[in-house]
Amino acid sequence: MLDKDLFLLAKGSGRYVAATVALSVAAMLLNIAVTACICSVIALAAAGAEGREYLLPAAVAIACVVLRAPAGIAVNRIKARLGAKIRKELREKTYDKIVALGVRTTEEMSMAGLTQVSMEGIEQLDLYYSSYLPQFFYSVIAPFVLFAICVSVDWRTSLVLLACVPLIPLSIIAVSKYAKKIFAKYWGKYTAMGDGFLDGVQGLKELKIFKADARYHEKMNAKAEEFRKITMKVLVMQLASTTIMDLVAFGGAGAGVALALTGVSGGYLSPTEALFLILVAAEFFLPLRALGSAFHVAMNGASAGKKIKSLLDAEPPVWGDGEAGDGDIELKGVTFSYDGKRDVLKDVNMTFGKGMTAIVGKSGSGKSTAVGLITGALRPSAGKVLVGGKTFEEFSRESYYSRLAVVGYNTYIFNESVRENFRLAKRDVCDEEIYAALKKVDLDDFVRENGGPDKVITEDAGNISGGQKQRLALAVNLVADKDIYVFDEATSNIDVESEAVIIDNIRELSERAAVVMISHRLENVALADKIYFLKDGKVGESGSHAELCVKCGEYAELYNTQKSLENGYLGFAKGGA
Repeated sequence: MLDKDLFLLAKGSGRYVAATVALSVAAMLLNIAVTACICSVIALAAAGAEGREYLLPAAVAIACVVLRAPAGIAVNRIKARLGAKIRKELREKTYDKIVALGVRTTEEMSMAGLTQVSMEGIEQLDLYYSSYLPQFFYSVIAPFVLFAICVSVDWRTSLVLLACVPLIPLSIIAVSKYAKKIFAKYWGKYTAMGDGFLDGVQGLKELKIFKADARYHEKMNAKAEEFRKITMKVLVMQLASTTIMDLVAFGGAGAGVALALTGVSGGYLSPTEALFLILVAAEFFLPLRALGSAFHVAMNGASAGKKIKSLLDAEPPVWGDGEAGDGDIELKGVTFSYDGKRDVLKDVNMTFGKGMTAIVGKSGSGKSTAVGLITGALRPSAGKVLVGGKTFEEFSRESYYSRLAVVGYNTYIFNESVRENFRLAKRDVCDEEIYAALKKVDLDDFVRENGGPDKVITEDAGNISGGQKQRLALAVNLVADKDIYVFDEATSNIDVESEAVIIDNIRELSERAAVVMISHRLENVALADKIYFLKDGKVGESGSHAELCVKCGEYAELYNTQKSLENGYLGFAKGGA
């Protein structure tokens, strides 16, 4: 019925819930007072009372009706304020957690699922706090308040009504375990359908090329059908639960009515007292009946809340509050594992200082993991990552990132103008600086001819080529003027001209900054001051390109293999021409 974790998730909301419950109880007492006044008027009429005797009950009834309206309005306003507070706080917490996690996210939560939970999920959770919790506490209190009022009229009828009340929560508890499973599956199917739809939209071009769109359409139809079936199960469960609660509520009220009528025939209740009990009988069950209706909404919100809590409980990388030093970046005896079972890096020692340092190796050797450690997104299982002799836990993320720039194969370009993308790196950047950076990457003429800095880059940089996207990403980072530049496969999947422009800029940067370069293509790192060759998570060889070639080890073998393949491809291309 109540989830402690979700209750603690919205600290500070207790006063809103308490105020809502208090006003709801007050509104109920006003309703009872009006009922008592009506019964009193009927009793007076039956006794043949004079007109002035009706004034007091009529005045009390009118006063209660007048007070009942603002009480109801106040309840709705407090609920609305509580809902707004919950939405604001949870969205802020979710956003802050995503920012704190950086490139990480919770296990088994895709980007589509994260978006659905943080948007619609929070809306559902809002109803849990603003509707279900107040109704829960009100439903617990209301029957006892009514019993205390009615017991002075007739203890037999009051006791029967109170005894029937727990049958509603028992029926709710009976279906709650099944409901939890249903709603957990509901959100799972919902996010799975969202994931599939997002994949289909993003990969529509490939689906068309491979003529697989019809097959994928069938797959999406299957996921939609699964979601429809689980939705129907939810609706069937809600309908069955509502029917059971209605039977209990009407049955209990009916038992109270029958007992009140028996009291009249037995002579221990007056007709007026019986009428009062009959009118009040339904009030015993209405709060819990409303709770039953809110329960299904609450279960949906609780399922989303579990996923939100999973995100909020994820441990972000630990940072300190000091200033990052200006010294080298060092990996000292670093071991890293993603799952705690298999070590991706094993006792690795590397140093990255001013100039160009490259990390190379076959796919799966640990290059990208090393980048994650350098950027602070990952923390070693053993060993230390030092920057200027300090660990990440000693200085702030802001301090370190003010010195760091990362250009990768999938660097994101925002759906904004060229100018706005540059302003992300440097808020007060001027057009002269923008064109200077664009000139370095051979994009200045292209931008001038296509709208200048006001040219809008569409989503996923769809209106420029892959090479232009990479060069634009580099230009943005050049404006930032950092001390450390990390290039993670920044030249992969682009044209030869763009690759040459990027490599030239990397060499120029290495004269004034620390440049860390990760590349599959060894020709690109041949001029690096130092090269680390990773094999099976360990540093197999290290040294300059010339030194490693002289050793005739695995680096030299891989380099020569790539060189011969490239020469063979060029020869084939010339022969074909």
